[in-house]
Amino acid sequence: MELPLDGVLDLHAFAPREVGELVPAWLEASHAAGLRDLRIIHGKGTGALRRRVEGLLARHPLVASFRAAGEGAGGWGATLVSLREEPSP
Repeated sequence: MELPLDGVLDLHAFAPREVGELVPAWLEASHAAGLRDLRIIHGKGTGALRRRVEGLLARHPLVASFRAAGEGAGGWGATLVSLREEPSP
């Protein structure tokens, strides 16, 4: 599967079961491409997908920080991610 490497991942195009492998792979590919500031669009819905994405981000060694996007970037329907230069040990 070809992953977008423009700093934005819209999860609306993927099945929920794909997120567990997709998000880490996209983070790693984005990091390898030199991207450090990313946005993941997960939608508002019930919040289940947002919580899943946040759980993946919290455990990923390349993630320096993440937060809900501002209203101009999707509000709580998107998460902004900052990647480290190098993975944490």
